[in-house]
Amino acid sequence: MRYFFHIGYKGTRYNGWQRHPYGMGVQQVLEESLGKILKVPVAIVGCGRTDAQVHAAQFFFHLDVDRPWEFDMLFRLNKVLPPDIAVFDILPMEGLPHARFDATHRSYDYFLHTYKDPFLDETSSLYLLPHLDLPAMKAAAALLPLYQDYRSFCLTPADHESTICKVTTARWYTDRNGDRLRFQISANRFLSRMIRIVVGKLLLVGTGALTIDEFESYLATDNAPKALNPAYPQGLYLSKVTYPFLDLPSRSSFMGLPQEQPEGLWQAV
Repeated sequence: MRYFFHIGYKGTRYNGWQRHPYGMGVQQVLEESLGKILKVPVAIVGCGRTDAQVHAAQFFFHLDVDRPWEFDMLFRLNKVLPPDIAVFDILPMEGLPHARFDATHRSYDYFLHTYKDPFLDETSSLYLLPHLDLPAMKAAAALLPLYQDYRSFCLTPADHESTICKVTTARWYTDRNGDRLRFQISANRFLSRMIRIVVGKLLLVGTGALTIDEFESYLATDNAPKALNPAYPQGLYLSKVTYPFLDLPSRSSFMGLPQEQPEGLWQAV
């Protein structure tokens, strides 16, 4: 029998989602915790990967068991797990849907602040860039859904069978003061470091170090950047994962959902 687990985690202490021979991953913590409860070795399959220090407001993994458990797994697992990993739902599935391969849509949010704030240190990236050209950053981001080959924004393109990604949305938001920014991007899939590389280049557009035409040339041609320089990891969140058979709202507000109303925390640029 297959179960889908709907979880969220703060990635600050972890070396990404996946198991590593060199540092603790979220997957390892979950497998060891489930193994203690079920008293058998456990292997789980996640909906994707996140880098070291990257967070997930919504994440899914699947687990196969011989027969259903007869106790409150949600309560027991949350009691065993550390505070920075939470299980929101455990869903019995019909058939054998795959947590990774059956996901059709993923959304990420990247947060940054342009003033020093000790309370944002682990959940948003600090860039002391108080005079960013937000209209230029918005115009550059609007180009992303127009192209599909993201080879130039991938750290290791040779490791991927394809570098085609169908980006559906790419938007900037700002708070009322304009010193906290949020970049939101959605696509069917993402490549290694792709979002952080995109954010890094958009920040160069915002400072005037990179023109919008130069940014577009990375998408439209084989003119790859000489240096990729991914943005800092701690500002990045996997925020939504959607399946044809499962579309749950995120249970974590993490940094506040974007609001359309003027009184909301986040306003579209």
